[in-house]
Amino acid sequence: MTNRSDETPKKTAAGGQSPPAILRAAREQLVELTGRHPESLPRLERTDAGWVLEAEVVELARVPDTMSLMGLYEVTLDPDGLLTGYRRLHRYERGRSDRR
Repeated sequence: MTNRSDETPKKTAAGGQSPPAILRAAREQLVELTGRHPESLPRLERTDAGWVLEAEVVELARVPDTMSLMGLYEVTLDPDGLLTGYRRLHRYERGRSDRR
């Protein structure tokens, strides 16, 4: 039997989960709730209430790929990595440089 370090979430010295564990937990829970896999997680921030991150997902795949409709979601998690809420902040075409 092997004991892999990534099988057990790592705790930080201040309590709660480590940033890599938070990112994994957020990805898994967002997929479970929305059915969409995040393409990127461009923001991760620790807050007094836990964690806030942003996730970019493909909402509507198009050809060419630069025309795909993307969604930017804000995801909030408690200190242990349990999702407490999410909301879409913005929708945009992947190829547009003025996404915000």
